[in-house]
Amino acid sequence: MQPEDYVAAIVFGAVIGVIARIVLPGRQRIGIILTVLIGMGAAVAGTWAADRWDLHSDKTFELVNRTFDWLVLGVQVGIAVVGVAIAALLARAFGTDRDVD
Repeated sequence: MQPEDYVAAIVFGAVIGVIARIVLPGRQRIGIILTVLIGMGAAVAGTWAADRWDLHSDKTFELVNRTFDWLVLGVQVGIAVVGVAIAALLARAFGTDRDVD
């Protein structure tokens, strides 16, 4: 992995966070900035995990002169879905917008 690979993963992570939020059913009461930050973290963590455990496939796609692995992308989105779900649960648990009877 080169440093520019991690930079690309961070930029791509913004998209991954939004995809994770779309994939996760129900309404998540977290903002777009937190969603993007979770996606960026998931992109870096997913890239690291895929390299660490040698999770690579021969199925790739190219975007902006960069080649992406579908399996690595799946790991990244999976981590992002878990991150968004945890953030949504914490927002619900500690949120102040609940109805009080």
